Amino acid sequence: MDNKSLRLPAEWEPQEFVQLTFPHEQTDWKEYLDDAIENFVNIANAVRKYQKCLIVAKNLEYVKSLFPNDKNLIFVKIDSDDTWSRDFGGITVEVNGFSTVLDFKYNAWGKKFAYEKDNKITMQLKLKGILKAYMHQSIPFVLEGGSIESDGEGVVLTTTECLMEKNRNPRFSQRQIEQKLKDYFGAIKVLWLNSGALEGDDTDSHIDTIARLISNDTIMYQGCDDPTDSNYEQLKLMEKELGTFTNAQGKKYNLIELPHIEAKYDGEDKLPATYANFLIINGAVLVPTYKDKNDEKALDIFKKAFPKRDIIGIDCSTLIRQHGSLHCVTMQYPKSKNKA
Repeated sequence: MDNKSLRLPAEWEPQEFVQLTFPHEQTDWKEYLDDAIENFVNIANAVRKYQKCLIVAKNLEYVKSLFPNDKNLIFVKIDSDDTWSRDFGGITVEVNGFSTVLDFKYNAWGKKFAYEKDNKITMQLKLKGILKAYMHQSIPFVLEGGSIESDGEGVVLTTTECLMEKNRNPRFSQRQIEQKLKDYFGAIKVLWLNSGALEGDDTDSHIDTIARLISNDTIMYQGCDDPTDSNYEQLKLMEKELGTFTNAQGKKYNLIELPHIEAKYDGEDKLPATYANFLIINGAVLVPTYKDKNDEKALDIFKKAFPKRDIIGIDCSTLIRQHGSLHCVTMQYPKSKNKA
């Protein structure tokens, strides 16, 4: 396919809806299910102030009862293994000007957890008519939405640790995987980060936990100013790498550092708290917060970086107990260019 006819829209482009997959008693959230559901309700309510929110739920009637009205909400009953819509959700591209949902294989970050139900959700959304405004294509390649960032102009940002992990696509070399990114997304330039992994991250260093494109010339990234923190060395190496990257026009990126978050633990397990796991929607940016001393400082940075969008902080202290955060549980669907 001619790459000029193929494009992966950036997250800041107009969106049709955001997908959430609600936790239930058969998920790993069961020990603190009420807190988890409250977190998801807060995200859904923030999203629907600006655009539609698709809620996938096993216990549909119960989840519906959590909302006083259904304004800007789309409900669908589908069972799930877990809640990470970013990684099993469809990834929408434009092919010859038409919107197509690419349904990649999902295997729970290299077969770490149960995934069979989650791997079928996008197809079920198609069969139930939720994705009728889009074309659909199943892709025989393992890829999670959290592992890639796009500027909408042909640049894809990713990490070697994730895409080269042996239990995802073991038959492919880095060069072959880069070609896949070009074939599937029309990428003309792939930027590979070799550092930045956060302790406690189950995804093998998803890019959306550490560094995010927010325009075609700016990258926002998670920083660390505490040499005693276990993430310090990796994040400093990442910072240096980002300083060498150039965009499609060959210019170095403007870099915006997000403040350090004090180490968060669940028992002895360090949790991958990161401000970089934000979600851009129509008219707003939803920013994860963690009851941390730097939450307000982070929100101020977002206000300066996104002056034309509302900045909404959402406490995600519960989400990180399952080693993910706000961006990880959401997936945006760009506005369709097709006639429904």
